[in-house]
Amino acid sequence: MRIQTILNRVEKFKSFVYGEANLEEQDDGPALVVTMHSRKNSRPFCSGCGRRGRTYDSLEERRFEFVPLWGIVVFLAYRMRRVNCKRCGVTVEMVPWCDGKNQLTTTYRWYLATWAKRLSWSATASIFRTSWDSVCRAVEHAVDWGLAHRDLSKVMSLGVDEIAWSRGHRYLTLVYDIGGEARRLLAVAEERTEASLRSCLEGLGETTCKQVCFVCSDMWKPYLNVIAEKLGQAVHVLDRFHVMQQFGKALDEIRAGEAKRLERDGYEPVLKRSRWCFLKRPANLTDKQTVKLSELLKYNLRTVRAYLLREEFQRLWEYKIAWWAGKFLDEWTGRVMRSRLEPMKKVARTIRAHQPLIRNWFRARGEVSAGAVEGLNNKVKLVTRKSYGFRTPQVAKLALLHNLGDLPEPNRTHRFC
Repeated sequence: MRIQTILNRVEKFKSFVYGEANLEEQDDGPALVVTMHSRKNSRPFCSGCGRRGRTYDSLEERRFEFVPLWGIVVFLAYRMRRVNCKRCGVTVEMVPWCDGKNQLTTTYRWYLATWAKRLSWSATASIFRTSWDSVCRAVEHAVDWGLAHRDLSKVMSLGVDEIAWSRGHRYLTLVYDIGGEARRLLAVAEERTEASLRSCLEGLGETTCKQVCFVCSDMWKPYLNVIAEKLGQAVHVLDRFHVMQQFGKALDEIRAGEAKRLERDGYEPVLKRSRWCFLKRPANLTDKQTVKLSELLKYNLRTVRAYLLREEFQRLWEYKIAWWAGKFLDEWTGRVMRSRLEPMKKVARTIRAHQPLIRNWFRARGEVSAGAVEGLNNKVKLVTRKSYGFRTPQVAKLALLHNLGDLPEPNRTHRFC
């Protein structure tokens, strides 16, 4: 079977034919060069307006990298014609296997982008004897095409969060689609400011923003401001995970301070190695931690009082009606404010300030899952770990949208992987 027969089977181009194939020896290994010819009497297409025109002349031979065959690099060699277009003047013709000044064929870019989901970009470049920049351009091509052709008509619930992508408190703002079975990344922006979230929502379009019914976020003030401005019609739900995270920080601060005080005053260090006894949920404690916690609860300690207040707050999530949940919050915050536990009082003030958003959790129950945001954040960390970190935010955005955006791909006559 001839090479030309295989190429015509997997990638046939109208008005062009495959010519002879030659095997060349290069510094990094063999390369298969296949010459391309235009059919006789065929008229080229103008790359400016897409109309046919007369052939003006032909340029020097240009090589386009194609999908490797049996581990051998493949190039399509072709002398580009120039078109004498009545509208655009003399321009270089448009060919079906590539666009612009790219040296990679469109098929090869999709091939590299598919493998870049499974491997790191460096490994993909090494295996297929190409450069890291070529893989990056392939991923960029796939992301741009996917963003232009994705369907946002069914986006009803959004999750907003930030994640650190590099050292030095450098963050990315992430907007997810968390409605129903659709769990995907919709937009990424650098930093965690009002401008970054606003750019994400503007990128989704005004029509998409107006159809959103539920939004889930943490208590970061810039996000709350933009959500109220851009998504005012949606039910804004505070993430339960971030609400309880405030208790963990307060409880740990009280325990650490009290442990130092007991040691300074010469008392028995009963709080030593007890951090996770207080921070973990009772159902997640080991047998040893359960025994230690039961012993600590017998002492009249500030840490124990704070722990009991946190466990009592957990009753909030058992309510069915938002109004009764609000009454519980009023009573609970009132008792905490009368205590002498300053970190817990700080949590109570935060809850009072955000009580309407916390009560929305009961209105949106069953419609949106806040845990989906944290699950997607774990996948973001996995992508970052696979890439051994990102050097620039632009590369981070490409990799995250490519892996987690669930972006569509064009229909192809043949799938190489």
